[in-house]
Amino acid sequence: LQARIRGMILMALSNKTGAIVLTTGNKSEMATGYATLYGDMAGGFAVLKDLYKTLVFRLSNWRNTVSPVIPQNIIDRPPSAELKPDQKDQDSLPPYEMLDAIIEAYMERDQSPREIIAAGFPEAEVRRTVSMLKRNEYKRRQAPVGIRVTPRGFGRDWRYPITSRYQDEF
Repeated sequence: LQARIRGMILMALSNKTGAIVLTTGNKSEMATGYATLYGDMAGGFAVLKDLYKTLVFRLSNWRNTVSPVIPQNIIDRPPSAELKPDQKDQDSLPPYEMLDAIIEAYMERDQSPREIIAAGFPEAEVRRTVSMLKRNEYKRRQAPVGIRVTPRGFGRDWRYPITSRYQDEF
């Protein structure tokens, strides 16, 4: 509810000022569905849509070496959807370093879950990540457009059926 109210307020301001709302979701969140439809996904352009969360952190730190424009406490704070007190993303997601590597292997390098597991990733995390990726296609179909910077972005490059409980073989 909180994210949707915030999205409604931002869209009202957009209508009043003629400005476009930029969404904050990154590729890791888009992959796993860790975003609220009509909430933090509400907007007209998704600047970070094709950047993994780990890359967003690296770019933020790099940008601050030029001149500090992003408060360090924001970079250092554990990622959170901030929908509940003391909530952290890692309470329900694998660590972003692992999550991003699994998504990249599966989506951009076309590795099968078995190949990703053979490369040393925990089977439970690979299964969960691939399942989230497939299950949340319906959210990605409703996301605003964004810049593509990786070899394969969501949208034209990556689509899964959203009906009939489609699941290919693990």
